[in-house]
Amino acid sequence: MERPLDFWRDRRMLCGGCGHCCVVDLDWIDRWEQAKETSPGCGLTCEHEDAPRVTVDAGDPALNDDLVAQFFWYHTSTQPDWPSRDFDPAADLTPGIRRMMGGDERVTAWAARQRAKALHVGTYEAAVHNMLRRMRDQADRGNQFYLYRVHLKPSVTEREGWIVDPSNWLGDVVLAEVCPPGIDVARYLNYHEDPGGLSLALGRDAIQGVQQIAVPLPDAWDTDWVSDAVAALEGASDELIPATGKPGRFLRPSFPRAGRAGEFGAELADLLPVNLHDQFASAAAFAEGDDPARWARRASSLFDLVKNPGEVLAELDKAQHRPV
Repeated sequence: MERPLDFWRDRRMLCGGCGHCCVVDLDWIDRWEQAKETSPGCGLTCEHEDAPRVTVDAGDPALNDDLVAQFFWYHTSTQPDWPSRDFDPAADLTPGIRRMMGGDERVTAWAARQRAKALHVGTYEAAVHNMLRRMRDQADRGNQFYLYRVHLKPSVTEREGWIVDPSNWLGDVVLAEVCPPGIDVARYLNYHEDPGGLSLALGRDAIQGVQQIAVPLPDAWDTDWVSDAVAALEGASDELIPATGKPGRFLRPSFPRAGRAGEFGAELADLLPVNLHDQFASAAAFAEGDDPARWARRASSLFDLVKNPGEVLAELDKAQHRPV
């Protein structure tokens, strides 16, 4: 069962100082994060430890225990077989890295801790946001991503209510800490991707199966936009221009073609929700040596994941169900 998709939807902000809850749009949150807005109830700004934060919508249907397993949940990953049945965190560690980690015994203990982590699934919006964030923050811009539609087992038992995001500074959650014996999934307020939405921390055994597609879709670009962008980029110089003047020694040389691509990418980013601007601009950045046509098609296809999710979901509908 699919929930309505809306990257632009209003969010609820709860003030820790006065308890005031209000409905705001993403632009208000962006201004608030820059200390340009205050709590309507008591005037606190974002600098205060009790400042307003996004909170769960009490009417979110995912709070209904009877619906959790009926909903589609989503995840993005560079793993082509997520969640892998034979996941070995230490498989790619070189002998040198193993020695740096303290030897095989410590590597084995580390791998056990990795396998004890909870898996994360959430809304479609959260999955796309997570992919763009990883492209910006984790050097994944050049890696192939996969979008997974996750089907839970009908028999799953939910932890009562919801909890705040339990992730540590690395984004990890120990499964046993949020899902004690007898509990299969825990709902949590996602602060980072699709802020204010509910995501799930769960174990592999709670998943019945997945559908998978590679994203962005290979042919989901806007032909007119791509043609305009390619013409502009091919007309721009691909020669580096050294910085001049006294500050020149501190500045990197400019790359006219990359600058022109940045302008086109910024135009697309401005059409997205404000909380995706930076992530999208970074994910769609033009690197030295990129082919203009390939870059333009990819940038437009990334944009399409947000602007035209129906096309993406239609491809998922056709994807084979893989039991987990």
